Amino acid sequence: MRVLILGSGGVGGYFGAQLAKAGHEVFFVARGAHLQALQTRGLRVDSPLSPVQLQPVHAGSDPASMDQPDIVLFCPKLWDVKSAAAQLAPALGPHSLVIPLQNGVESHVWLAEIISAVRLGRADGRAQVGIGVAQISSTIGEPGVIHHSGSFARLRVGLPPRLAADAMLSARLDAFVTAAAAAGIDIQRVPDALHALWEKYVFLVAMSGLTSLVRLPIGPIRSDPDLRATLEASMHETAALAATQGVHFESDFIERQMAFVDGLHADMRSSMLRDLLAGRRLEAPWLCGGVARMAGELGLPCPVNRTLYAALKPWIDGAPA
Repeated sequence: MRVLILGSGGVGGYFGAQLAKAGHEVFFVARGAHLQALQTRGLRVDSPLSPVQLQPVHAGSDPASMDQPDIVLFCPKLWDVKSAAAQLAPALGPHSLVIPLQNGVESHVWLAEIISAVRLGRADGRAQVGIGVAQISSTIGEPGVIHHSGSFARLRVGLPPRLAADAMLSARLDAFVTAAAAAGIDIQRVPDALHALWEKYVFLVAMSGLTSLVRLPIGPIRSDPDLRATLEASMHETAALAATQGVHFESDFIERQMAFVDGLHADMRSSMLRDLLAGRRLEAPWLCGGVARMAGELGLPCPVNRTLYAALKPWIDGAPA
């Protein structure tokens, strides 16, 4: 398959490398020192599951360098969604399927709106955007090198309700799932992708918010009664918000999420905590801040996530002066 990786950091770099290793035509979109390293030294993935060394690597800064890809794995940070989507739109063909793998629950909606607006008036102007959920702990260790830690690297993909009956897109998605699985990726097509997206969001909002707030990994948080209760309360607020979007969880869902937390390595850190400690921008406006914003628009109480966001707000653009 012809696969475009837009945003070749920890997520896009890892999964793109696995596909390229298996022989698929993969083009990595990156920038700065990371792009220069990809073009000169190739891409290395340090991983306990599936290490990769690619040389040469097809990489550049313009998505149009790969015209009409079969699949686009859309992986930029959330603050770059609008600009990256506008840059991507002209490169898409009538059968290109875009799968966003960002954190949060709104990216697929924004992406479809932006692509459709850019392509307005074209016969193939309808945005063909699926839903993707990446479960992986990985980051750019240094330019040209992806560090993957942990014991899993999963993709869960599907189509939003408005595209569920599209036979062509369904076949394209199935072909990608088959190709990715053959490349050794733990991937599944799920019947209710929105449910899977919100399930991750419930966990991620709490995990990223609490670890960043206290500047500690998950171990000390889950072992302290007050912090553990705060973590659980954040999950309850996000689950309540999900219900307003038609996504409902089983009665023991939060209990199972907390059991999952208890099974994590005690030194597990969220990517937002790593960004905070490094002085980089934070995705808080779309995580705990996203819950606070969406709940506020609906008149739902969310004191925990609103407080998490307020405490992290001075750092959302990097370390304050």
